[in-house]
Amino acid sequence: MAPETEGAPLTLAKGMLGGVLSKGGVSLRVVEVEAYGDAQDSASHARFGRTNRTWPMFEAEGGLYVYLCYGIHWMVNVAAGPEGQGGAVLVRGAEVVRGRGLVRNRRGRDPSMAGALAGPGKVGQALAASKEDSGRRLGEGLWRFQRATTSPGSWRAGPRIGIGYAADKDQVRRWRLWLPSGQVSPCPRV
Repeated sequence: MAPETEGAPLTLAKGMLGGVLSKGGVSLRVVEVEAYGDAQDSASHARFGRTNRTWPMFEAEGGLYVYLCYGIHWMVNVAAGPEGQGGAVLVRGAEVVRGRGLVRNRRGRDPSMAGALAGPGKVGQALAASKEDSGRRLGEGLWRFQRATTSPGSWRAGPRIGIGYAADKDQVRRWRLWLPSGQVSPCPRV
């Protein structure tokens, strides 16, 4: 079953799958994402409006919204809408394409292990994401993103994870997208 087909966050989420997100000497192929909408989405940080923390979500598509979760994990999101609207895409999972040694040092384990970057905290750690990255733009400075082509049938969709506080209608949205194992597009040159 395909996810809903509405909104800039979901459109961006689909476009990010299979693409390569890079910072410094590390490049990661994006294999799982979650879309978060504007103030009407009770699962989204945009529901709080534009604050000192959430303002990057209200920037034009391509801005980074990086925040600390549970006081330990830096979460990497990409702003997903027209300026002022609010919305973002959380990078939930990735595969290391370049910089295995750096990722190994940052994570303290071998990134070639299955599921090594399964989870947004692991993605943030691999990219050495921090508060200073929030508000930066992809394509400026150290952060880069190169899209890959994925066909609609190649990805899967399901409900977002860890949003028990959200309204029922938002909990069941199929706004978590992922590429099944073995169906990742060939890596673009980085």
